[in-house]
Amino acid sequence: MDYLPKLNLFINGHEFNYKFFETLECVSKTWSQREAAKRLGVSHAVLNRRIRDAEDKLGKRIVETTGAGSGLTDYGLEILQKYQEYMQRLQGREIPVICGGHISSGLMEVLSSEYGLESHVYRTQDESAIQLAQRDMVDILTFDDPVQAFMRDLDFTPVAYDHLVLVSGGGYTPKSMDDINGMSFVEVPGSSQRLAWNTLDENGVDYRVVELVKSPYEALKRVQKNEDLYTFLNSSFAGGSNVLENETKHIISLVNLNPENLVLKDFIEFVLDEGQQIIRDEGFEPL
Repeated sequence: MDYLPKLNLFINGHEFNYKFFETLECVSKTWSQREAAKRLGVSHAVLNRRIRDAEDKLGKRIVETTGAGSGLTDYGLEILQKYQEYMQRLQGREIPVICGGHISSGLMEVLSSEYGLESHVYRTQDESAIQLAQRDMVDILTFDDPVQAFMRDLDFTPVAYDHLVLVSGGGYTPKSMDDINGMSFVEVPGSSQRLAWNTLDENGVDYRVVELVKSPYEALKRVQKNEDLYTFLNSSFAGGSNVLENETKHIISLVNLNPENLVLKDFIEFVLDEGQQIIRDEGFEPL
């Protein structure tokens, strides 16, 4: 069964239905109000009234007459483009979108390539990926930190294990938590680093977070440039001390937001079966 979405939008407090936007789209393609009316199956007077009513409400010209015929003004084009953006979100995506934390989405990019799945992969923070998913812009949502999925009661699928290592630009390797006292750290907010901070706090370790960055890549660069700085990063991503290996072991997971897509279903089955060896090769611990 096929479903075709239709969309109404509010612009500056005024509601316009899909017929108005179809009118703009048709005028932009035909450069003729009469031809647009013919294609839409309405009279020229009805089409013209739609346009004039909208211009009266918004206080701006939407359609203008040029030497080539009738076309959209810049304001009309802006309205049409915004409508088309929303319509693209409603309509099915031909190429699936995978989005999530830097570590988990990176792993999924490798797995999708090995499987032969053409996909768009976007790496960001877990919370940012969730916001995109809530706008129906994501097919597979991935998590670096399982707490994000737990907090939202999401039906997630574990795909691998990882843990955090302490990374030092100067090459120092602490042998116990006591050796971490007095260290200055670079933090990646919204990441699985929370496992390390919670562990240090619970054990009364004296440490300081002196800088915040947006990604593990930035954290690694900052530490490499300053031997007095430290950070915690996933062992699959960087080498370092395993001083908190047991305390920071966590699940890398995904949520299939498009379960009716058989291609995605087969891909996830691959991840949980043959893909486990690829997961091991990428530095993760398989399930």
